[in-house]
Amino acid sequence: MAIHDFPLQSDFIELNALLKLIGLAPSGGAAKAMISEGAVRVGNAVETRIRRKLRVGDVVQLNDETIRILAPQDK
Repeated sequence: MAIHDFPLQSDFIELNALLKLIGLAPSGGAAKAMISEGAVRVGNAVETRIRRKLRVGDVVQLNDETIRILAPQDK
């Protein structure tokens, strides 16, 4: 299992943008498909909202990858 720490530079980042930025989705369309198919979890719940706003403290899971949303100073 890989854990990625993402220091958030603004109030939020949209879920589809995060997957693309981290490199877990090769394109925006691929990110949207993964989310729509129910392959992504935020916290312990399946998330199907493509533009879900993620904030500091959120944890995203896709297969065996985990992304933790951190405040910039937690880096």
